[in-house]
Amino acid sequence: MRRGPGELEAEVLAVLWQHGAASAADVRQRLGDDTLAYTTVVTILSRLYEKDVVTREKRGRMFVYSPAEDAPGLAARRMRAVLDGESNRESVLARFVSNLSADDEQALLQLLQHDRKGD
Repeated sequence: MRRGPGELEAEVLAVLWQHGAASAADVRQRLGDDTLAYTTVVTILSRLYEKDVVTREKRGRMFVYSPAEDAPGLAARRMRAVLDGESNRESVLARFVSNLSADDEQALLQLLQHDRKGD
Protein backbone atom coordinates (compact mmCIF):
# COMPACT_ATOMS: atom_id res chain seq x y z
CA MET A 1 0.00 0.00 0.00
CA ARG A 2 1.47 3.34 -1.08
CA ARG A 3 1.05 6.25 1.34
CA GLY A 4 0.40 9.83 0.34
CA PRO A 5 2.94 12.62 0.96
CA GLY A 6 3.45 13.22 4.66
CA GLU A 7 1.20 10.33 5.64
CA LEU A 8 3.98 8.17 7.09
CA GLU A 9 5.38 11.15 9.01
CA ALA A 10 1.93 11.70 10.51
CA GLU A 11 1.64 8.01 11.43
CA VAL A 12 5.08 8.04 13.09
CA LEU A 13 4.18 11.17 15.06
CA ALA A 14 0.90 9.59 16.13
CA VAL A 15 2.84 6.62 17.53
CA LEU A 16 5.16 8.92 19.49
CA TRP A 17 2.26 11.02 20.81
CA GLN A 18 0.40 7.90 21.92
CA HIS A 19 3.30 5.89 23.35
CA GLY A 20 5.96 8.47 24.21
CA ALA A 21 9.68 8.04 23.62
CA ALA A 22 10.58 5.17 21.29
CA SER A 23 13.37 3.79 19.17
CA ALA A 24 12.98 3.34 15.42
CA ALA A 25 12.43 -0.39 15.99
CA ASP A 26 9.68 0.33 18.53
CA VAL A 27 7.99 2.80 16.17
CA ARG A 28 8.13 0.27 13.30
CA GLN A 29 6.58 -2.42 15.49
CA ARG A 30 3.82 -0.12 16.73
CA LEU A 31 2.98 0.95 13.19
CA GLY A 32 2.07 -2.69 12.58
CA ASP A 33 3.17 -2.71 8.92
CA ASP A 34 5.44 -5.68 8.24
CA THR A 35 6.17 -4.38 4.74
CA LEU A 36 7.68 -1.16 6.12
CA ALA A 37 11.47 -1.29 6.16
CA TYR A 38 13.32 -0.38 9.34
CA THR A 39 15.50 2.00 7.33
CA THR A 40 12.40 3.83 6.11
CA VAL A 41 11.33 4.47 9.70
CA VAL A 42 14.85 5.68 10.55
CA THR A 43 14.73 8.04 7.55
CA ILE A 44 11.34 9.43 8.60
CA LEU A 45 12.50 9.94 12.19
CA SER A 46 15.69 11.64 10.96
CA ARG A 47 13.66 14.00 8.77
CA LEU A 48 11.34 14.82 11.66
CA TYR A 49 14.42 15.50 13.81
CA GLU A 50 15.87 17.83 11.16
CA LYS A 51 12.54 19.71 11.11
CA ASP A 52 12.66 20.02 14.95
CA VAL A 53 9.40 18.06 15.20
CA VAL A 54 11.01 15.34 17.35
CA THR A 55 13.94 15.28 19.72
CA ARG A 56 16.35 12.40 20.08
CA GLU A 57 18.56 11.04 22.79
CA LYS A 58 21.41 8.59 22.32
CA ARG A 59 20.91 5.40 24.33
CA GLY A 60 23.67 2.93 23.78
CA ARG A 61 24.02 2.47 20.03
CA MET A 62 20.56 3.75 19.14
CA PHE A 63 18.50 6.90 19.32
CA VAL A 64 15.25 7.23 21.23
CA TYR A 65 12.87 9.77 19.72
CA SER A 66 10.25 11.90 21.45
CA PRO A 67 7.79 14.44 20.07
CA ALA A 68 9.07 18.01 20.52
CA GLU A 69 5.53 19.16 21.33
CA ASP A 70 1.96 17.91 21.35
CA ALA A 71 -0.31 17.90 18.29
CA PRO A 72 -1.91 21.32 18.98
CA GLY A 73 1.53 22.84 19.53
CA LEU A 74 2.81 21.45 16.25
CA ALA A 75 -0.26 22.69 14.36
CA ALA A 76 0.20 26.16 15.89
CA ARG A 77 3.89 26.17 14.90
CA ARG A 78 2.99 25.24 11.32
CA MET A 79 0.35 27.96 11.16
CA ARG A 80 2.84 30.50 12.51
CA ALA A 81 5.44 29.43 9.92
CA VAL A 82 2.96 29.95 7.09
CA LEU A 83 2.03 33.36 8.46
CA ASP A 84 5.69 34.33 8.88
CA GLY A 85 6.27 33.49 5.22
CA GLU A 86 3.68 35.99 4.01
CA SER A 87 4.42 39.65 3.31
CA ASN A 88 0.87 40.87 4.02
CA ARG A 89 0.13 39.29 7.38
CA GLU A 90 -2.98 41.39 7.97
CA SER A 91 -4.65 40.17 4.76
CA VAL A 92 -3.77 36.57 5.55
CA LEU A 93 -5.19 36.87 9.07
CA ALA A 94 -8.32 38.61 7.76
CA ARG A 95 -8.89 35.83 5.21
CA PHE A 96 -8.26 33.18 7.85
CA VAL A 97 -10.76 34.70 10.29
CA SER A 98 -13.37 35.22 7.56
CA ASN A 99 -13.28 31.48 6.84
CA LEU A 100 -13.75 30.37 10.44
CA SER A 101 -16.96 28.72 11.57
CA ALA A 102 -19.07 30.68 14.05
CA ASP A 103 -17.94 28.37 16.86
CA ASP A 104 -14.25 28.76 15.95
CA GLU A 105 -14.64 32.53 15.68
CA GLN A 106 -16.22 32.65 19.14
CA ALA A 107 -13.45 30.49 20.57
CA LEU A 108 -10.81 32.75 19.03
CA LEU A 109 -12.51 35.85 20.44
CA GLN A 110 -12.62 34.30 23.91
CA LEU A 111 -8.93 33.38 23.69
CA LEU A 112 -7.98 36.89 22.59
CA GLN A 113 -10.06 38.48 25.36
CA HIS A 114 -8.58 36.15 27.96
CA ASP A 115 -5.07 36.89 26.70
CA ARG A 116 -5.62 40.66 26.93
CA LYS A 117 -6.92 40.37 30.50
CA GLY A 118 -3.78 38.46 31.45
CA ASP A 119 -1.49 41.31 30.35
